[in-house]
Amino acid sequence: MIEKEFIVNNKLGLHLRPATELVRRISNFKAAVQFIKDDEVADGKSVISLMTMVLTYGDKVKVIVDGEDEVEVMKIIEDFFGNNFNFQLEDISK
Repeated sequence: MIEKEFIVNNKLGLHLRPATELVRRISNFKAAVQFIKDDEVADGKSVISLMTMVLTYGDKVKVIVDGEDEVEVMKIIEDFFGNNFNFQLEDISK
């Protein structure tokens, strides 16, 4: 099991497009993924679960990845948060 805390640095928060992209990237792995904010727990492989958590700019979220391929999954999540969800504000207008 790997636990890591992240801060949402994307000004738009974790909205539908990046949440969908994150789930697409990790859904084929076997490891379970949980996002925890305050007392809320979301399934990291479910867009609906992530959207109901409502992660906004500046929020802290703990991510727990548990399973045989947990290292690979956590690397994807680290890259995703490190690159502001690979989604920039200027991309909205396109």
